[in-house]
Amino acid sequence: MKFSLEWLKDHLDTEASAQEIADKLTASGLEVEEVSDPAEALAPFVVAKVLTADKHPQADKLQVLTVDAGSGPVQVVCGAPNARAGMLGVFGPPGAYIPGSDITLKVAAIRGVESNGMMCSSRELELGDDHSGIIELPEDAPVGMAYTQYAALDDPVFDVNVTPNRQDCMGVRGIARDLAAAGIGTLKPLAVPQIEGSFPCPVPVRIEDPEACPAFYGRAIKGVKNGSSPDWMQRRLKAAGQRPISALVDITNFLTIGYGRPAHVYDIAKLHGGLTARAAKPSEKVLALNEKEYSLEPFMTVIADDSEVHDIGGIMGGENSGVSADTTDVMLEVAYFTPGNIARTGQALALTSDARSRFERGVDPAFLDDGITILTGLIVDICGGEPSALERVGTPPVAKRSVAFDFGRTKVLGGIDVPEKRQREILGSLGFEATGNDFAIPTWRRDVDGPADLVEEVARIVGYDNVPSTPLDRAPGVAHPTATRSQLAERRVRRTAAARGLDEAVTWSFISEAEAAAFGGGDWKLANPISEDMKVMRPSLLPGLIAAARRNLDRGASSVRLFEIGRRYLGDAEHSTLSLILAGDRKDRGWQSGKAQAFDAFDAKAEVLALLDAAGAPVDNLQVFPDAGPTWHPGRSATLRLGPKTVIAAFGELHPGLQKSLDAPAGAVAAEIYLDAVPAARSSGHARSAYSPPALQAITRDFAFIVPAEATADSLLRAIRGADKALITGVRLFDRFEAADGLSLAFEVTLQPTDKSFTDEQIGDVSKRIVGAAEKLGARLRT
Repeated sequence: MKFSLEWLKDHLDTEASAQEIADKLTASGLEVEEVSDPAEALAPFVVAKVLTADKHPQADKLQVLTVDAGSGPVQVVCGAPNARAGMLGVFGPPGAYIPGSDITLKVAAIRGVESNGMMCSSRELELGDDHSGIIELPEDAPVGMAYTQYAALDDPVFDVNVTPNRQDCMGVRGIARDLAAAGIGTLKPLAVPQIEGSFPCPVPVRIEDPEACPAFYGRAIKGVKNGSSPDWMQRRLKAAGQRPISALVDITNFLTIGYGRPAHVYDIAKLHGGLTARAAKPSEKVLALNEKEYSLEPFMTVIADDSEVHDIGGIMGGENSGVSADTTDVMLEVAYFTPGNIARTGQALALTSDARSRFERGVDPAFLDDGITILTGLIVDICGGEPSALERVGTPPVAKRSVAFDFGRTKVLGGIDVPEKRQREILGSLGFEATGNDFAIPTWRRDVDGPADLVEEVARIVGYDNVPSTPLDRAPGVAHPTATRSQLAERRVRRTAAARGLDEAVTWSFISEAEAAAFGGGDWKLANPISEDMKVMRPSLLPGLIAAARRNLDRGASSVRLFEIGRRYLGDAEHSTLSLILAGDRKDRGWQSGKAQAFDAFDAKAEVLALLDAAGAPVDNLQVFPDAGPTWHPGRSATLRLGPKTVIAAFGELHPGLQKSLDAPAGAVAAEIYLDAVPAARSSGHARSAYSPPALQAITRDFAFIVPAEATADSLLRAIRGADKALITGVRLFDRFEAADGLSLAFEVTLQPTDKSFTDEQIGDVSKRIVGAAEKLGARLRT
């Protein structure tokens, strides 16, 4: 939320500087993202007087002016129709930057006549939308004075990030209240005018949806004149990023930002009958003020007359009853809408507004009377008119709440020793009324619920930077390890992945419904997500990694190797998982290798085996099962399992359909390692067994087999290894050859003697067992 120092001082009596205020706001929990000074951008511009105005010799629509900016006359070429001798305006010298035109002035010839600067319009200086002519200043404007000084534009603007729980600070007055409590000035009394209605309200008000709109206050004002709002109001609204539109619209915006109290004004001439807060009817539509038409649903609350909908309740008004320059009679609406219903409606319509951002946080339900009275007073003062009696329908939810508070809890929970007297002062200045040790919660603080919240209020006003750094108590001696087995495994796997050249990514735990559907759908959905793209708790980590890989490749990366360790959220529980994606080029092109080489499923398998080894999985006992499931390519993916049921990992290419729906990089391969499925390693203690290398040298023998089409290399490798578990210490596939009589697979077998060297007879015996094990799978020795 943006506001100017001038606006803040309407509510806060203070002499503090802008920086002091910004520092105190941040220290008290309201982060100031920026403090900007509009005067800096307009510093070069000065008040100047046009001495002469002659016709340009080469252009009918241009004039050659002689301008005095306080340092002698200069020649300026100007095309403004209102430029004339004797007028005062705003002059930009050479070197000045024109923000509205995005140009920097320099001495230049315009149609053959030299121009030494520029007389500026409001739009060129981004002070308004008027571009019909240059700015005209009063006759008493001092020539040569900085324009920012003359126009009082040297007013700092604060941009504050208001957290969702601080609905009371969605108005300038709420921020002023916090600053006063923190000792930066004194909160000024709330100025509420006395308004007496002179006639009954001609527009009846009704509520048919009390759960969503429990209170609706209205008042008519006749005989208004909807011109421009005063300069003081326009300055405040512009500082807040609002564009002044008309007096009536600007006044409602002023109330919204100044007091955190949204309101709406209807043109009575455009209404048919009374106003009713009701649920929308099926297929009902409304043309909103943003000139977009919205289809409404029955759970949405609207404000309608007897013939049509005029307002999406608490979010945005309708175009058909909006005020204009011809408006003379208006109907004011100040209502209370239930926060949850506003949030649901806004999300369904994908519609945001200043009103929605306040109502969905929760406005002060006790401010309806004061709010509509302040609104009425501003309209009468600025636009004139005669107000009617106030129409009150419904009851705002202002049930009294209180908290019994033990002042010692501030020391226990907050770590700050604050005297009881000071704690009472802080809570009182924030609006908490004390009766003994019971504090009544103000109606504008729906976020406060218990004693811990009061501790937080005291702590943030005193300042979190005043919390002393206190070390935790520690037992003497060497600290006991606290990491669990799974944490240690994750730590080892993370280091191994990084050592192998993979970059760690951290992606959102929430994904869209479409992304979740590609992985079988999500079991856990948020009822009130911050975005429709973050509605489902992820059943897989791959959607986030796919998006990250795509972004990197789109930005010029030639090779992407990403991994993430996180949680998958399935119906039964959370599951610790490592996922990785390899996309782009595995090897760059070069004179030795030729074209760049892409990743394939075997690259993903190699990473999986290395990471499983780091996690302590029995890699030698894992079996490869083809086809990893519906999200994977049916012929280029597989799973690694311990037995037929325990799936440890899946790897391979993504399914073409999934690749298309998620816009995955072409040729990407991926893998998932289910860390919680890795069995705990058997351990005989913390000490490692002593390394004892074999006394005798191992020997190797090569075997080539013709294998049937249905046999897998993994099954054949396991059969060979199982031929003699005592003597065979290693088996490695090193060749694949399409022979005339079938597929040939060649294996290197490592034999390790124990107490004495092998004899030819022993080697022959082991070889026979190896050939016999292979023949059981339909393979035959290649000769």
